[in-house]
This record gives sequence, structure tokens and C-alpha cells, in this order.
Amino acid sequence: MISRLFIVALLLTGQPAVGHEFWIEPEQFQVAPGAELVAHLRNGQNFKGSSLAWFDNRFTRFDMVSGDELTPVEGRIGDTPALEVTAPGAGLLVILHETTSSNLTYKEWEKFLKFADHKDFPDAAADHEAAGWSKERFRETYTRHAKALVAVGAGAGADRAFGLATEFVALTNPYDPGFDGQMRVQVYYQGVPRADAQVEIFDRAADGSVTVSLTRTDDDGIAVLPVRQGHDYLLDAVVLRPSAAAGTAENAPVWETLWAALTFAVPE
Repeated sequence: MISRLFIVALLLTGQPAVGHEFWIEPEQFQVAPGAELVAHLRNGQNFKGSSLAWFDNRFTRFDMVSGDELTPVEGRIGDTPALEVTAPGAGLLVILHETTSSNLTYKEWEKFLKFADHKDFPDAAADHEAAGWSKERFRETYTRHAKALVAVGAGAGADRAFGLATEFVALTNPYDPGFDGQMRVQVYYQGVPRADAQVEIFDRAADGSVTVSLTRTDDDGIAVLPVRQGHDYLLDAVVLRPSAAAGTAENAPVWETLWAALTFAVPE
């Protein structure tokens, strides 16, 4: 018991895993009404990662939305998986999760350059230098803004914007019987469609193999993605902006990242 309490105490004071993607991963993307619905909060790379526990000091929002009904996700400290509930009535269920801010320290300038290049922010280095920020041991703050689409029963319904700081909105329902294999999504930032944004696509086949590709949104913030039956998908889009705290203190973060994620599956 003492060891268990000690581990929980460490988890309460620790920060979520740094870097890489964060997503909501249901154990099943299609469930029957009234069945058990289990979903993990994951952090990792290449659509593989560790399952994070339920701690209310690590998120600002954790909700399920079915039709017009919004239900906060309840849990106990340390619950893993973080979501274990009874599925509601039939329809498209949207799970929402926004984290509190966490910080990381860049000890090597080259790592920041690599990150900025990977997430498609070509002006980041010049902006950093123009601001006069140090290239040694500078800090970044980051938040995660994740959604998942689950079909309860037939999964009829539609996604919509829910006011996340940045988010994907699915314009098509991949569980709809008439779905044509073209997934249309719109990326939002501060309530406005985000034009010319890079979207990273993680495509996981039934055998667990993952392929990664990139696309961009159009002038209306919309991207059209060809998807395959029997595959799971994670979409990722990142905003990199100067931190509002920059210059307020010696060790204040100078950069802020906001990570949007969307997970869904395409039935066979």
C-alpha cells in the first residue's frame, strides 16, 4: 500500500511525457449502445505510445458528446485507462480532451531546429534570433487538444467545432454506410479555419504497421485524405507561436506549441 501511494504521489507531481504526439485511443472504435467503452490517453511516436492515467490536474477539459448531450468524463486518480464508461445511445460519439500547460527545456539549438522543420515552421529560427532569445537552455510551454470519433451502434451523426484552442473537425463521418473513402477535415485555431496548415497522417493497418504522410489544408482550412477500410488513423497539426510569458522572467518560456489531434477508424 505504501509503495502504491508513493507511485501515485510521483504521478501527481510528474509532467506528461514530453514531445511527440498525444491522442485518444479507444480500444474499439465501434461499440454497441450500453456496452463498455474504454479509451486510452496516449503519448508517443508513430501511433504507438504509453497509456497515461486519469489526473484532473493534467487537463482542463475531458468530455464526451453524443448529439446535443455533453457529459464530463469522470474518473479516479490514477485510473488507467483514463476512460472506462458505459456507451450512450446510438450515434456518433465525440471524445474531447485538452491538457493543462507543461514545459520543456531545449538544451540543444539543433533539436529545436529539427522540430521546427518537421512541423513546418521555416521562420522559427529567424524569429527566435530576431527576438534576441538565447539558443542555450530555452524553454517551451505546450498544450494538447485531442478528439476521437467513436461509432455507437451505427454511429450516425456529425462532428462539429467545440471551441478547443485548436482542433480538427471531421466534415465527413467515416462510419456512415455511404462513406466514399475520402475523409474531409477542417483545422481550426482560435475558432477560425487554419489555411495552409501542415497535417501529419498516421495510418495504422490491421497488422499494426504504420505509414506516415503529410498534406496541407486549403484556403478554407480543409484537407481531403484518402483513407482505407480496416485502418485506424491519427491526424496531427501543430501551432508554434511566441509565448505570452517571453521576457517576463529569466526562465520564462519563449515558445508555445498547441497540438491538435484526431483519431478515428474506417470500418471494413
